[in-house]
Amino acid sequence: MKNPPNYAIRSVDHALHLAVLLQVEGPLSVGEAAERLGVAPSTAHRLLAMLVYRDFAVQLEDRRYAAGPVLSLGASSLSHTSRLRAVAMPHLSALVERVRESANLVILSGDHVRFIGTVECSQALRVGNREGMVFPAHLASGGKVLLADLPPERLDVLYTEEKWADRPEQRPNLAALRRELRTTRERGFAINAGRTEAGVTAIGRAVRGADGTAQAAVSVSMPATRFSRDRLPGLVGALAVTARDIEEEMRGTA
Repeated sequence: MKNPPNYAIRSVDHALHLAVLLQVEGPLSVGEAAERLGVAPSTAHRLLAMLVYRDFAVQLEDRRYAAGPVLSLGASSLSHTSRLRAVAMPHLSALVERVRESANLVILSGDHVRFIGTVECSQALRVGNREGMVFPAHLASGGKVLLADLPPERLDVLYTEEKWADRPEQRPNLAALRRELRTTRERGFAINAGRTEAGVTAIGRAVRGADGTAQAAVSVSMPATRFSRDRLPGLVGALAVTARDIEEEMRGTA
């Protein structure tokens, strides 16, 4: 499981979480921000004021707060991401009901994946909320299904030696990665067995746009102690249904 650092500063954590919420969900009122963070409205107001001061947020005429210029997603990308998340969340909830494990929605961001939505299951031992987190794409289950959809030349650019010069020990073996991605394409899903977080197993499947390219990925995450190969067909089947339902609804709202 991924635990917060021992030196975590609660106010910093809240501010970063709030910035992610503004980026992927769109405008929030002070009350909505307070509810999402689990803090008092006065605390949410102070956090939002600091984000505005540093250009991570802007206040709208209706007094809600929106993502500011520092946040990297462009307007069209943000709009698509917000719509994708809004469409996907109910389907993630249905997936959680079906498999009784936590479910996630991720998008590719360079050589990492960003978690833009999580629905936790109700089991006492579970994988918690990963919303806003980023992981290396070549290790995460959702990241691997998204990388598997890229043209070979795009993959080459992502994993050049020059780009990884400051972290050479983390650069994957490109030949081995290509083989793994070929397998991922053939079977339509990817598994992450403890490669991003010890004790956690995840299975991911792509969500495709109208043109057939992978736009995002859905995944289910569980404690490794609850995963077995016998569960794999059921989990993969449930992911396929969820991905299909999201795809169909996205096409209907385009």
